[in-house]
Amino acid sequence: MGLIDRMSTVVKAKVNKVLDKYDDPRETLDYSYQKQLEMVQKVKRGVAEVTTSKKRLEIQRTKLQVNINKHTKQAKAALAAGREDLARTALTLKAGEETQLEQLNQQITNLQHEQEKLMATEKRLSAKVEAFRSKKETIKAQYSAAEAQVNITESVSGISEEMADVGLAVQRAEDKTEGMRARASALDELIELGSLDDSLEGGDAIERELEAIKEKTSVDDELEALQREVKKE
Repeated sequence: MGLIDRMSTVVKAKVNKVLDKYDDPRETLDYSYQKQLEMVQKVKRGVAEVTTSKKRLEIQRTKLQVNINKHTKQAKAALAAGREDLARTALTLKAGEETQLEQLNQQITNLQHEQEKLMATEKRLSAKVEAFRSKKETIKAQYSAAEAQVNITESVSGISEEMADVGLAVQRAEDKTEGMRARASALDELIELGSLDDSLEGGDAIERELEAIKEKTSVDDELEALQREVKKE
């Protein structure tokens, strides 16, 4: 794989990651469910249209049957009156209507079969859509739960990382504090040993020691003088 192909793969991976972030499967499921409902509605409208057409043909068939019965009576009446010509005309009309009636019966039968097929299709589709709806809601609930778990985990991870940073800061502060304490203790020890000059006192260490001897001698001399005065008394 060449450099360009590898770069293309990386770009596609990043694009897919971005798209996945905004691709909510719950919205996809709801959209699919809506489309299935629309399809069921189309089938129901088809059933309604076929049923309406069948009803119209049945009404027309009823009218034809009425006319057939009427022409039958007319033919009988014409023959009774000695009018064979009128009877023939009535029977001719009756024959045409019977042909139409036969055709209507066939059309009604065909529409009945079509209606039954559409109703069976609508029933199957409705059952499938209902099953999909139930599964859809289950998947959405599982996805929401998983999403909440991920958010919680990410939040906990963020807190853990932040606490780790705080722990490092605390450790550094403790180490620095111990260092300062050790330094202060060392300085105190050096001062006690006289290794460091006291900024409040003049001269160096030798001068301070000589001054201390002088002060001690002066005190001793004064003490002896006081003792002699006390003995004289």
